[in-house]
Amino acid sequence: MKELLYIGAGGFLGTLTRYAIQLAIPTVHGGFPWAVLLINAIGSLFLGWFFTIAVPGKITPQLRLAIGTGFTGAFTTFSTLTLDIVRLSEGGEWVNAALYMIVSLLAGLMLCALGMSIGQRMLGVPRQEGDAS
Repeated sequence: MKELLYIGAGGFLGTLTRYAIQLAIPTVHGGFPWAVLLINAIGSLFLGWFFTIAVPGKITPQLRLAIGTGFTGAFTTFSTLTLDIVRLSEGGEWVNAALYMIVSLLAGLMLCALGMSIGQRMLGVPRQEGDAS
């Protein structure tokens, strides 16, 4: 039951952080959703880094839940991403909808991998042969 409190506390902070960014970068009606793209990109980078460095013995399971599941889960937003794609499509913005979908996915994948690479370097994990990072 305590786990839910840790997740909830992290989630509360993640939601407030996302909301603050969305207020700072408003989307004009029918415009490109830059704030959500930025939020999900930052979240992907952070989650790749965090779950790489959050190894047992270095971080408590409770903090891992609060930050990884709670904060990052509430900060990033797949549902808003999909809603934005549908809204762009319904508004006839097919090119923007396709670009948003592709850029969001590719940026998320690349930034998550970058975050993992940064985390491995911070932990002093040696590079594997053939590793381009």
